[in-house]
Amino acid sequence: MHNTEVIEEPANIATLTQRYTEQAVAFIVNNRNSPFFLYVAHFLPHIPLIVSDRFRGRSGMGAYGDAVQELDWSVGQIIGALSDNGIDSNTLIIFTSDHGPWYQGSAANLRGRKGETFEGGVRVPFIARFPGRIPGGEVRQELASNMDVLPTIAALCGAPFPPNPLDGVDIWPLLTGVQTAINRDVLLYFDGWHIQCARLSTWKLHVARYNSMVWGPLPVGGLLNLPLPNPELYQLGVDPDERCDVANDNPETVSSIIARIEALLPTFPSQVKNDWDYTMSLEVQATPTGAFPILKGP
Repeated sequence: MHNTEVIEEPANIATLTQRYTEQAVAFIVNNRNSPFFLYVAHFLPHIPLIVSDRFRGRSGMGAYGDAVQELDWSVGQIIGALSDNGIDSNTLIIFTSDHGPWYQGSAANLRGRKGETFEGGVRVPFIARFPGRIPGGEVRQELASNMDVLPTIAALCGAPFPPNPLDGVDIWPLLTGVQTAINRDVLLYFDGWHIQCARLSTWKLHVARYNSMVWGPLPVGGLLNLPLPNPELYQLGVDPDERCDVANDNPETVSSIIARIEALLPTFPSQVKNDWDYTMSLEVQATPTGAFPILKGP
């Protein structure tokens, strides 16, 4: 589509990355003399993996590798357009994703994939570049979320925040290295209306989980968000793989996070609380634990 006009149906997937890139570069050229916001959401490397003739077979890593290589080319073209038009040093670039891999790609040693609230399903690369403002070659270990992008950009531009409460926070001090931590309440991990986890600093508490992998066959009775027999607590600072449940050793932390979840419920649409109450009323049943066994204790 172009604006509200359907210009091609079905879409020629093999040309999408190239055409998105051409549109992005043209937008930069046409707006180089005024402030602008450009959001480029590439289709690839989502399936079906169909790349342009230029990149087909080029990576030596199959169709997925070819798709990633073409995506890399696109990012280079966009950054090059900023440089060619003399605005590279006055432009914030953010490169990130919305979730972990599903069919291909790798979550490395992390548990879970797309559709799960284990770290492999939600932890993604987040690269921010702003020459002269964000130091290069540094890594921040603090938690950040895609929900933080809006308040961060708004604050940087001096724009007023929307009137509704925001779940994100301004992470600009974190990106620039002015601060090493950002003050925020627990960050809730949702799937639809379902709360499944909550994170406070480096602690992550699992409270509910589906009764089947979301990409597998539906179980008898349908997909249910079920309460865990006991909440599972992971210290992501030393256990990012979520292998060792330390809830029994940290009951105060478990209680504190659950209390914070319940305190936040009234701030969400009523469906969130209704679903939470329903989930907590269900009978405990077996739920998938991902690729790794859950260990207890330190």
